[in-house]
Amino acid sequence: MPTPRNHAAAGLVDGRIFVIGGRIGSVFITTASNTDIVEEYDPATDSWGRLRAPMPNPRSAVAWGVHGGRIYVVGGEIRHRDFWATYAAVDAFDPKSNSWTRLPPMPMPRHGLAADFIGNRLHVVSGQVQSGTNAPGLVANTDRHDVLTIGGN
Repeated sequence: MPTPRNHAAAGLVDGRIFVIGGRIGSVFITTASNTDIVEEYDPATDSWGRLRAPMPNPRSAVAWGVHGGRIYVVGGEIRHRDFWATYAAVDAFDPKSNSWTRLPPMPMPRHGLAADFIGNRLHVVSGQVQSGTNAPGLVANTDRHDVLTIGGN
């Protein structure tokens, strides 16, 4: 992979793998930086293609799912020198048009969550509601389950 990273999203569309966002530099957000890079891998030719349109916000520890030829990226965390936070953002990447669409946000921002589609409903579960702490008693995990309808009923 051209850009080594962790906590990235990945999705398979039309036989190609797209690796989206993540952390560069370290597994720990305190010594890493988030990226908005989107890279494409073609297993048929065993090669990496050109960089694709960057994610709207650099973030890591997102959830994702693939539906209708698009990769949906949900939540995540941000590290800035002045603050750490989680995202409620839901963005869809369309490899054919090489573009992103911002969708309505999740009800609760979080990172380290899981997601996948059942039909046209993106099920988003669990996660942490704050970013960047290992202090005892400050970690707030959630058992929340949101269902986001994508493209119809």
